[in-house]
Amino acid sequence: MPVFFDEEKKIFKLDTAGSSYIFEIYEQGYLVHLYYGAKIPDSNVTSFVDRGFFASECPVNINIDNPRFSPDVSPFEFPGEGSGDFRSSAIAVRNEEGNNVTDMRYVSHKIYPGKPAIEGLPALFVNDESEAQTLEVLVRDSVTGVEAVLFYTVFEKYSAMTRSVKVINPTAKTVRIERIMSCCVDFATHDYDMITLYGKWLKERSLERAPLTHIKQGVASKRGSSSHHHNPFAAIVDHDCNEDYGSAYGFNFVYSGNFVFEAEIDPFAGTRAVMGINPEGFEWTLESGESFSAPEVVMVYSDAGLGKMSRTFHRLYTDNLIRGKWAHIKRPLLINNWEATGMDFTGDKLVTFAERAKELGIDMLVMDDGWFGRRDDDTSSLGDWIVNEEKLGGPLNKFIERINALGIKFGIWFEPEMVSRDSDLYRAHPDWCIHVPRREKSIARMQYVLDFGRKEVRDYIYSLMYGILSANKIDYVKWDFNRYLSEAGSAGLPADRQKETFHRFVLGTYDILNRLTTDFPDILLEGCASGGGRFDPGMLYYSPQIWCSDDTDPIERLSIQFGTSLCYPASAMGAHVSASRRACLETKGNIALWGTFGYELDPNTFTEEDRETVKLQVNEYHKYYDVIHSGDLYRLITPDKNDFRAAWMFVSRNKEAALVTSVVMRTPEDRAFFLKLKGLDPDKYYVEDESGEAYSGALLMNAGLCLNNYGNADGDSFKIYLRAL
Repeated sequence: MPVFFDEEKKIFKLDTAGSSYIFEIYEQGYLVHLYYGAKIPDSNVTSFVDRGFFASECPVNINIDNPRFSPDVSPFEFPGEGSGDFRSSAIAVRNEEGNNVTDMRYVSHKIYPGKPAIEGLPALFVNDESEAQTLEVLVRDSVTGVEAVLFYTVFEKYSAMTRSVKVINPTAKTVRIERIMSCCVDFATHDYDMITLYGKWLKERSLERAPLTHIKQGVASKRGSSSHHHNPFAAIVDHDCNEDYGSAYGFNFVYSGNFVFEAEIDPFAGTRAVMGINPEGFEWTLESGESFSAPEVVMVYSDAGLGKMSRTFHRLYTDNLIRGKWAHIKRPLLINNWEATGMDFTGDKLVTFAERAKELGIDMLVMDDGWFGRRDDDTSSLGDWIVNEEKLGGPLNKFIERINALGIKFGIWFEPEMVSRDSDLYRAHPDWCIHVPRREKSIARMQYVLDFGRKEVRDYIYSLMYGILSANKIDYVKWDFNRYLSEAGSAGLPADRQKETFHRFVLGTYDILNRLTTDFPDILLEGCASGGGRFDPGMLYYSPQIWCSDDTDPIERLSIQFGTSLCYPASAMGAHVSASRRACLETKGNIALWGTFGYELDPNTFTEEDRETVKLQVNEYHKYYDVIHSGDLYRLITPDKNDFRAAWMFVSRNKEAALVTSVVMRTPEDRAFFLKLKGLDPDKYYVEDESGEAYSGALLMNAGLCLNNYGNADGDSFKIYLRAL
């Protein structure tokens, strides 16, 4: 069984196919972490609790007769605030006496098959109870009576587990949660690097790698979304860890709001890593009998480098995070009008897009921003989700009929969480946006953020969306989010609960997304937030694909897509061919194929040569769909390690097919180019689709392909498709 409890030693051992996670019930009910890493058969690891002697000023528990034990150095599983452990805490609860000292000790546990849902929050799921096993550990603060349930779910075949926490107030008093981390791991050493994904608008998820040092390091967001600037992902890795070698511990937070990941080296050279809701600007009041569920963290261990870690995340998310009809079936190939027209379009113009799309084999037209209210620029009408029939040349249903008559599906754009200052909604309900009294409301993109923490606001917006989606044949929705939250307060909350605004906003967004996906299960939903500003597993639970970045330049997209692939699968990465000037149409298509694939340009401008290229790309989309969307990714040459080339490949899970892609970012110095492949079966022979040449998997992986005859100029690219004999 993946979860085992040793009654005699009081040890919990959680095993996956490739990892073990062990902690124990120590004296006085302390939960002490012992081991996390490559799978081991042993459970005799109780000596691992000793992490070194401590100084005389460190607090001790006088009831424990162990001179090596102090809360300040012990590797705790769920450390509390102010009770002798001065490192980053996992929980802080302020009680009615006014202090936030929190000391949670073991009470009981239970083990069962499957995985419970988390009320109101996205989370990994099981398709069958046999896929996972869950451990619940109940802990309690003996002074306040506040309890917490620690959830550990083990996905045995994936070398992955999830962690989450539920705080319960069974007392008659009111308490306030000030800090709640969903996971804490105390590593025995500090000999690690930390990898994170930083960025900005048009440059999301660039890889950052730095050694851990004796300072508190980490990434966070307090912008109201996971943000462009730091993704809720981090990895703790060996110094020499690369794509194929070394230990890697990946952490990903299933949440779309403010988060924090912190790594801290203690005075004895151990490392504590915590992840959860950003405590800055957060507090949650628990009245008697109430509970609070924290979002979950996905933890993946790899003993074979970053590549294996990524492939584990990809498979796990494909099978156990992305839900619904579109999780495993082929998605329509679409063209979006945004980069071609902005808001300057008519129904007739979009019909010409659909006509050209049909001729090229494209499946769907998406009408982006500008179809509602008086929306001809970004200064008005968000919140007024009323069709502009003058712009479309008639009712929406008649316009869609014109598109459908061509054999083309139809998609539409919404930005539900926002309201324009110049809108009928804002004039009627100025208090419905997030704001604080007596302060000027910051404006961004000429819009405010609606207070989705208030049910009446959500109900009103969803009623408008429901009216449009239920009355028209709409196959796809693009959900956008184009500004962060500032002056974060709610007119719907009392003064002492204003710090709940951020989290309530995220819960409200999830509520609408849940309604939308429940009421319209056949609609393909794509997330977007000024590009990739909310690319996180919380959104993937509702939208199986997310627009990767507003930067559609193919060369810039390389680093964005490489970084995104550290934990997110290709099927989730919204990627289109655009009219950007760098690189040829062929290279744009080769890079966009690493993703959902589509077009973001005016098809009426195509030359005859362009049309033939696009037709070929459409055929390739269908030909390579399965190997890309269901296969395993291998990053061969990463742009952060090479100034000249980038290369990657997908291998089908049965190793019967592979697609290799390489792009020249800058004319390389070398004349001879041998590309060593990965992930193939060394004993199989593979036929190169175009040349008909056959090579063993062993040759392709050890000697490589000689690619001297492929283009070496800036922006050149190629694909090689291999089929097993």
